[in-house]
Amino acid sequence: MVCKTCILVVSQIFEEAGIKVEDVKIGYVVVEDKITPFKLDAVNKQLKKGGLEVIDGHKNQLINKIKIGIEEYAYLEGRQSNLKLSDFLIKKIDLNYAYISSLFSSKQGITIEKYLIKLKIERAQVMLLCDEKELAEIAWELGYSSVPHFSGQFKKTTGISPTRFKKIMKQTYNEI
Repeated sequence: MVCKTCILVVSQIFEEAGIKVEDVKIGYVVVEDKITPFKLDAVNKQLKKGGLEVIDGHKNQLINKIKIGIEEYAYLEGRQSNLKLSDFLIKKIDLNYAYISSLFSSKQGITIEKYLIKLKIERAQVMLLCDEKELAEIAWELGYSSVPHFSGQFKKTTGISPTRFKKIMKQTYNEI
């Protein structure tokens, strides 16, 4: 869950299933009592309709917490914090970074740093399609030190430059 709407949707789904919720925050739900397998199945089905899921198991919950931390760093904290990603995650998750990094890589098949780049490039693609911003502004908003650095990572990840991506997507849109 990465937004307030998700929190509201999750609260509503749990309440409709007859489960009393104590607290809902991004990434977790605290309930008053144990959930029966039947109710958990009903909640899972409703969550999946909204593109969400219940994550069981300590390591899977930790992976989810790491992903949320990376997303917060990429979208909310990136420019506002003077912390490096590793320090941000240590502060957020309160675990040794070597452990966090190793667990994430082994379970996700991608390093934390590459996952962050992937998120930034996905966000850049949306910004290129929806916003009328210059590359310098997009690069700055995503926390890149320069347009060449941003363009290089974009091309390395997608195979084409940001300018070419925008041109191709606009041509495709105009043909439709």
